[in-house]
Amino acid sequence: MEIKFKEKKDSLEQCVIGKSMDLEDNIEDFKPQIGKCAVEREFITISPECVRCNLCVEECPVEAITKTRPKRPAKILDNCVKCEICAQTCPVGCINMVESTATVDEDVEYHLKDLKIPHRILRMKNIELDKDKCKPCGICEQFCPTGAITEEEDEVEIDRDLCVGCGACVNVCPRKAIVLERELGPVIKTKELLVDQEACVQCQVCEENCPVEAIKLEDDEVVLFEDKCILCDVCSTKCPVGALKLESVADES
Repeated sequence: MEIKFKEKKDSLEQCVIGKSMDLEDNIEDFKPQIGKCAVEREFITISPECVRCNLCVEECPVEAITKTRPKRPAKILDNCVKCEICAQTCPVGCINMVESTATVDEDVEYHLKDLKIPHRILRMKNIELDKDKCKPCGICEQFCPTGAITEEEDEVEIDRDLCVGCGACVNVCPRKAIVLERELGPVIKTKELLVDQEACVQCQVCEENCPVEAIKLEDDEVVLFEDKCILCDVCSTKCPVGALKLESVADES
């Protein structure tokens, strides 16, 4: 999906003035000068279709997603590093990576585009319902994304052929009456981190900022621990000399 829209440049200027007022007291004559430019960034959104399975919470390597509740979907926090693991893991595809471009000329034009993110393997291996604990309340049936759970005449039944093993029912069940065993495949690498050793100035910014301690400076060279690296955008965006670049892997399919 792609969305394009425009707004007047005056609106952007008023926004800049409004934010500046929070920082300075005497800016009555302040007039921002906004020249021609283009800004690109990626962000992540979670749609209302969240089934409360908490898989994204469990798999996030930097704890950047809040735990879900029956009345509250998951939420991306400010410490998100855009590694895409949550989007790959979501069983119903409700976590979206969006590429945004804002171009400033006579007007401000915005271009939003959903990025295609592959999904990891997710399968149900076994699921059991403890009918002694279960007091049919309809919550598990409400959040099951495939209709595998039904409640009729105060009896809950699970269709194992329809269950995908997402775990939504396990997470929302107030009596912990459901036990699930599932298979979750490895993260699919859609990017690669390129290191230019000659450009590196040994400033250690990458090492200091890596959220999972996957990169270090040893003997004046950058050492990348690929088994730890989550291919986020932290080291590549913070490197002051462009010695680290995160690039998409070509789709060979």
